[in-house]
Amino acid sequence: MMQNVHLAPETDEDDLYSGYNDYNPTFDTEDLENDVAFQQAARTSHGRRLPVTAKIPGTSASRPLATGFGSKATLTSSMGRPATGAVQEGFARPMTAVQAAGYTKSATRGSSFDPLGQARGPAPPLEMKNPDSSEEIRQLEKKVNELVEESCIANSCGDLKLALEKAKEAGRKERVLVRQREQTGTPGNVNLDLTYSVLFNLASQYAANELYAEALNTYQVIVKNKMFSNGGILKVNMGNIYLKQRNYPKAIKFYRMALDQIPSVHKEMRIKIMQNIGIAFIKTGQYIDAISSFEHIMSMSPSLKAGFNLILCYFAIGNGEQMKKAFQKLVAVPLDVDCDDKYISPNDDPHTNLLMEAIKNDSLRQIERERKSMAEEYIMTAAKLIAPVIETSFAVGYDWCVEVVKASQYVELANDLEINKATTYLRQQDFSQALETLKMFEKKDSRVKSAAATNLSFLYYLENELAQASNYADLAINSDRYNPAALTNKGNTVFTNGDYEKAAEFYKEALRNDSSCTEALYNLGLTYKKLNRIDEALDCFLKLHAILRNSAQVLYQIANIYEVMEDPSQAIEWLLQLINVAPTDPHVLAKLGKLYDNEGDKSQAFHYYYESYRYFPSNIEVIEWLGAYYIDTHFCEKAIEYFERAALILPTQVKWQLMVASCYRRSGNYQKALEKYKVIHRKFPENLECLRFLVRLCTEMGMKEVQEYTTKLKKVEKLKEIREQRIKSGRDGSARSRREGSAAGDNGGTKGERLSAKLKALPGTSEPYESSSSKEIDASYVDPLGPPEERPKTAARKRPEEDDFADEELGDDLLPD
Repeated sequence: MMQNVHLAPETDEDDLYSGYNDYNPTFDTEDLENDVAFQQAARTSHGRRLPVTAKIPGTSASRPLATGFGSKATLTSSMGRPATGAVQEGFARPMTAVQAAGYTKSATRGSSFDPLGQARGPAPPLEMKNPDSSEEIRQLEKKVNELVEESCIANSCGDLKLALEKAKEAGRKERVLVRQREQTGTPGNVNLDLTYSVLFNLASQYAANELYAEALNTYQVIVKNKMFSNGGILKVNMGNIYLKQRNYPKAIKFYRMALDQIPSVHKEMRIKIMQNIGIAFIKTGQYIDAISSFEHIMSMSPSLKAGFNLILCYFAIGNGEQMKKAFQKLVAVPLDVDCDDKYISPNDDPHTNLLMEAIKNDSLRQIERERKSMAEEYIMTAAKLIAPVIETSFAVGYDWCVEVVKASQYVELANDLEINKATTYLRQQDFSQALETLKMFEKKDSRVKSAAATNLSFLYYLENELAQASNYADLAINSDRYNPAALTNKGNTVFTNGDYEKAAEFYKEALRNDSSCTEALYNLGLTYKKLNRIDEALDCFLKLHAILRNSAQVLYQIANIYEVMEDPSQAIEWLLQLINVAPTDPHVLAKLGKLYDNEGDKSQAFHYYYESYRYFPSNIEVIEWLGAYYIDTHFCEKAIEYFERAALILPTQVKWQLMVASCYRRSGNYQKALEKYKVIHRKFPENLECLRFLVRLCTEMGMKEVQEYTTKLKKVEKLKEIREQRIKSGRDGSARSRREGSAAGDNGGTKGERLSAKLKALPGTSEPYESSSSKEIDASYVDPLGPPEERPKTAARKRPEEDDFADEELGDDLLPD
């Protein structure tokens, strides 16, 4: 045991500083690069040493360590120090420090020795301290609130699509905020108010964009979440959506669920929900249930809408007595509007006057006027509705309503009801009662007198009693000089009498009193047209078009003025706008066809003429144009249809029947043409054109009737000559008058009849045919459809054409008796 114990050598106790300068070669690191044993140990033993694992504890106590002290011989380096890096054969490895100098246990095979750590590069920069997560959450909350505000602002500006996009983005940001709270370990700090506002705004924007399914789903998320204490109120919004979808049973269900969750202290909210329930019952036809809802409202908090709806329900079930009671409740509803005397200054104080002028037309005063106007409209409508059914007659019922109104706070409405009573008489065509009712106001105050006189003036104007109309118009103007309707009526009477300058002055005065009086502006434009002041007339109608964008009368007048100004392109443009407003007006379509025809656009002209014919197939001018169009395009068979219709409309005019026969002849159907000419001859036996065609066709077809028709033709021509002689032998004055009358008749029959360049006017007349007519007969003949096409050559012998019948010599047997 003692063999491994080494005692310290004895030293000289006298030499206290001995060994002070002794040098230990173990700590010499200057020549390590040249130490072969050390370099071999660094490359072999350390690089091949197994890594320390859990199975082999990496401690110095896990295995015996051999040291130089326990070996038989000491291993030295070239410098005299013991070798540390290599294990030579026959020698134990010398003991070293627990952690090797310059390398660690995690070093991998092949790593170079770097005791100073120079290979690791510079030290990494200091890590930035993470920002406070609570600050980031606050910024995110602020962003969500801003998005909700932007969504609401976009909705108020009418940009519903942008409002919905902002609401969706706010919803996404809010979900990110919730997840971030959960990651930071503070889920209990969730802002429920923010979540509620985001979901509520999203549902509202869905409903505004008519995405009702998405809105209902979002509302369901709020309602079903028990963390939202007031989520049940939103069932009202869900009921409103179902009401818009016309799902009335579900709307009633949700309204009632909301009503159950709203405490009784919120009286106004409960009343509004009850009103919605009543309206839903009306939509479903359950008038009894609706009556119970509205009766409850009128007993708790009376309102004009509820009272009017109650009257409608009783009217629907036909309960006259209850209608009277409901009407009395309606007129008893407090209006809560200040009287007009409040805005009259009690003294001449300038400061007070300025204050009164300022508040006379402020926003609060406008609200009061709107409320009063709405109340008057409800009462007037209810009176007109129930008056015919609450009593035995309309007049008695209206009188009862007038008496009730006179006893209420709406006394000034009584006179308006009386005037409406006269208007109702007019609708019933009872003009005498209307006049009698209106004349009762001649001794009333100026405003009512002016209104009654205006209506009387208009009535007399419609009856063409211009003197009475002018008198009552003067009465209305004297009662109220600023009444634009009275000035317009006065202008109308003057206009009818032909005094256009004076009429224009009345219309201008009416416009000065009321610039929105469209009747006066329209009549002023017509007056300028009569005065041939076209530019001023156009200016009036363009101003009126800016007010009445879709007025067919205004559009037509503008187009007509451009046509007068010889600007067909502008006229066509305005007529096309008119067609968009009145697409089935046949006269406008015909006018468009005429303009396109004048411009040379036959295809467009045919389109609009044909559309006009479809809507009104009795317009002779349109029928004539269509027939001529088909003749020009060599479709005579199609033209027959239109000329036959014209013959049905005007059966006493031979012209249209001759057109039908000529179309048959031109299309090569000679048999039908011959039959048609025979029918015409039976109806009009003295018609020269018909007889000439009969002779010609019979000659070409080799028929035996040719001699018979030739004889008749000569007799008619002889009669014509005799009549001419009688006319010449008469007095010059009577002959002249007869010739003028005949010329006028002939011109009247052909005036305005234009077919085409090939289709010339027939010498016909618009009067019924008379065999004993003394009018002058034209012996000349012109084919109305132009020269016929050549007949196809056949094997039959060609017959000589006989175009001129006047040169044929007739026998004595063919002369008239």
